[in-house]
Amino acid sequence: MQWRPDWAMRWTALGVDYEMSGKDLIDSVRLSNQVCKVLGGSPPEGFHYELFMDENNQKISKTKGNGLTMDEWLRYGAPESLAYYMFQSPKSAKKLYFDVIPKATDEYLQQLDAYPKQEPAKQIDNPAWHVHSGQPPQQGSPVSFSLMLNLVSAADASTKDILWGFLGRYVDGATPQTQPLLDRLAGYAINYYEDFVKPSKTFRAPTDVERAAMVDLRTRLAALPADCQDAELIQNEVFAVGKDHSFDPLRAWFQALYEVLLGQSQGPRFGSFAAIFGLDRTIALIDEKLS
Repeated sequence: MQWRPDWAMRWTALGVDYEMSGKDLIDSVRLSNQVCKVLGGSPPEGFHYELFMDENNQKISKTKGNGLTMDEWLRYGAPESLAYYMFQSPKSAKKLYFDVIPKATDEYLQQLDAYPKQEPAKQIDNPAWHVHSGQPPQQGSPVSFSLMLNLVSAADASTKDILWGFLGRYVDGATPQTQPLLDRLAGYAINYYEDFVKPSKTFRAPTDVERAAMVDLRTRLAALPADCQDAELIQNEVFAVGKDHSFDPLRAWFQALYEVLLGQSQGPRFGSFAAIFGLDRTIALIDEKLS
């Protein structure tokens, strides 16, 4: 056991009444409590949290350099997403690496969207209530972070101005001023895409079955109104193609779409992506990859 004698002295001298520590320091905290009492102080109330793990389930440590700093998180995700991540399951071990950021961001957005629809008693259980000290913003984001990442990827967007060319058309009346959270997410998405997604994108050619299905999908999308932004209608067409071409499980069809068209194995609802990217651009993307 590595004991920290400075804890007991600090607790006693400063009257510390609350101290958090990792579960690997339980014995050290117990001994410091005893020393604090001998010195005439009152040990603080404590809370032991689980360890943070990397993507390989290895303990994060400064010596290994496998951690993720707050500054790094805040380059790719909003402060609210970090607060949400820390709030969730404080007594459970958590994985902490860069791929966690988009997931935490979208979960936070889902909770924020659910908040105004909940009964007052349920709202207090909502993480958004705690993240915002009981006063969550009335407006969230009409576009998920994962969808934003796919939009950046497909449009090869390097600036927020390029993204807003799509967002302004998809969300009626939306501007950076009327949708400040969406505007911040656009910046985070560009940073994340440039640093993590773009260097590791790997496209593949479709199989014969996948090619036939994508040609079918292209035909169905071309039959829709050119200005169609009905994400549910588009999604229904995508589902129908997958079923008609006997993909089993059906998620293999969606995985094929993302691997062939976007160079990644997963993404948000394809209907939402096509609606915001535009049917004409989605059709052109299919043509490009099939050629």
